[in-house]
Order: sequence, then structure tokens, then C-alpha cells
Amino acid sequence: MLVDKSKLELSMARNCWNKVKLAEKAGIPYQSVKRSVMCEGTNPETVGKIAKALGVDPAEIIKEEE
Repeated sequence: MLVDKSKLELSMARNCWNKVKLAEKAGIPYQSVKRSVMCEGTNPETVGKIAKALGVDPAEIIKEEE
């Protein structure tokens, strides 16, 4: 799955979180968040954890297919 960088960063901004804080709240390694922000492939479980931590539906941070 690909995370939309802009959508993810907007959700992080709403929570006033940086990548380190997001990783802590999601209970995942910082490197997983970093990969997600850099638009590399992310597994569904990680996307779910990130979305849950941010309080959004996973569909809100997924990159739409072109």
C-alpha cells in the first residue's frame, strides 16, 4: 500500500506530531513511519496502526491509484 505523503503530513499537523511522536503513538518503529512518508510500500497492518494513532480512517491517508 502507498501512503499519500501530503495526507499523512496533514493528519500529523492536525495532531501537532512529528514522525517520532507518530511512531511512538502508533507503536511502530520510526523507520516504518519514515518509509511511509517517503512513499515507499507499506503493509496494511502498519497503515492501520498509523491511521488509528492519528484518529483517521486508513482510506484518508492512502494514495489513490491513478
